[in-house]
Amino acid sequence: MPRVPHDVLPPDPFADDPDDPAAGLDAFDDEPDEPINAQARAELLADLSDLAVYQALLEPRGVRGIVVDCGECDQPHYHDWNLLRASLEQLLSDGRMRPHEPAYDPDPADYVSWDYCRGFADGVTATESAY
Repeated sequence: MPRVPHDVLPPDPFADDPDDPAAGLDAFDDEPDEPINAQARAELLADLSDLAVYQALLEPRGVRGIVVDCGECDQPHYHDWNLLRASLEQLLSDGRMRPHEPAYDPDPADYVSWDYCRGFADGVTATESAY
């Protein structure tokens, strides 16, 4: 995302304030990201390719995206197709995913798991190969 030039922003109300509450936030931007290795890059590219197929097959059927069970908070996370694609592309380019706004009040019936997507795509492929 392009940054807004400083000359068009309002003045910083905490400029030169030693107790600036946001003073330590700049350190987070300077943390170097470790580049992803070739295997992880190949896996991400495969995931992006698979995601495009899954979206093409399932979005017309009303599926809004993919649900992922989070290992950190033990809660399901609902990702719309475009959000998941953007997150994977960011991981590919930056080596990490930045925080994002979660889906607002998602209907779990509108989301499926990655395994469901894979099985659905395999079923479509097998059906088409039979004819």
